[in-house]
Amino acid sequence: MRILPSGTRALLLELDSLEEVLAQYAALLNADLPVLDLVPAGRTILVVGDRDTDLRSLAAQLRTIAPGEHTARSGTPVEVPVRYDGADLADAADLLGCSPEELVRRHQEEEWTVAFCGFAPGFGYLAGSRFHWDTPRRSSPRTRVPAGSLALAGEFTGVYPRESPGGWQLIGHALVEVFDLDREPAALLVPGASVRFVESS
Repeated sequence: MRILPSGTRALLLELDSLEEVLAQYAALLNADLPVLDLVPAGRTILVVGDRDTDLRSLAAQLRTIAPGEHTARSGTPVEVPVRYDGADLADAADLLGCSPEELVRRHQEEEWTVAFCGFAPGFGYLAGSRFHWDTPRRSSPRTRVPAGSLALAGEFTGVYPRESPGGWQLIGHALVEVFDLDREPAALLVPGASVRFVESS
């Protein structure tokens, strides 16, 4: 793990893999740290200190925190009702070397964790731990992906929170809003959360 300064109130932790990010993030969540926020990404974690945090002392403290178990936050998994009716379901299954029915089964049985958020407010990048996912993006991205679209790309699955361009393989759609400013918190899927996808009619 490399620790780099990031502005006057934050440190950037650089790690070698998503698995290391998930493990270190789990440990940091349970540590007593003088920080305002922890922001995971694909290979980094931004550690934002409060106004009085001494960054040198914080860096020394971070070096003593061993990675935790690659587990999601405690509590009941977030259940997301979905319909597997996406335009790319058959193509995605073919790319993964299975039938559409097998893809749906794996997707529902997978133990998904929100690794990090980005791209758009409420868009969570969910990583699995049971099955191997390596889904190529579409060769030609769509200019408009409907809000709520459930999709696969690379090692991740995700739900588009609003209509936007996108190149992920669409396998279905969620029957719940994943980002709602009238809800607290607005984002349904937050880093570290465990998520289950449940097929609904």
